[in-house]
Amino acid sequence: MSESDDTADSRPKATAEAEGDVTRPPERLERGVQPGHWVTRLVVALVLVVIAFIAYQASESFFPRWWAQRIGNQVDGRFWAGTTWGLFYGFVFTFVPVLLLLQIRRRFFSWLWRGVVAVVAIVLAAPNWLTLFIVVSSSNSAHAGERILDVDAPNFRGATLAGAVLGALLALALTGTSMWMKHRKKQLDRTRSERDELRASQQSRADRRRDDESSG
Repeated sequence: MSESDDTADSRPKATAEAEGDVTRPPERLERGVQPGHWVTRLVVALVLVVIAFIAYQASESFFPRWWAQRIGNQVDGRFWAGTTWGLFYGFVFTFVPVLLLLQIRRRFFSWLWRGVVAVVAIVLAAPNWLTLFIVVSSSNSAHAGERILDVDAPNFRGATLAGAVLGALLALALTGTSMWMKHRKKQLDRTRSERDELRASQQSRADRRRDDESSG
């Protein structure tokens, strides 16, 4: 009675446990196929791409003409003014961004802050990006900007290029000089340290020799 009852009682339990084990994987599969964070991220990424494309189209049709009009108002058709303003914009808005961008080599910057510095440097060069966009773009707004600069801002684009080259070269030269001076300072400090150690060693040997002579 007891053995048969125990066997009969154990079979349903074993069957139930087996059925429970069989039914668990489908539950995990169902949870796996449900929409999760990846779907949300994909939707957000698509929305951001669409917004960026719309912003680019709007800026492409607005900023080149707007920037050319601003420069045209400043220069007012004067050749010397176009040269002066071109050198100013080209030099300042290349020298400062390049000098700032070169600071990301410093070890105390984390990767996050290096990215922030790079973005700030790119934004600071916006005037030169706008001029470059007018030159290289084939949009109607860029062509209109070219015509405005030809009439109202003569020699502005050439002077901007010259100023940008000078600014970049000066920023690179200053950074290279700073790195070289820092390296030389480390070499001098190391040389002085070795010299002091040598003098201390010689003084120690001389004192030991004097002590030996006095004791003898």
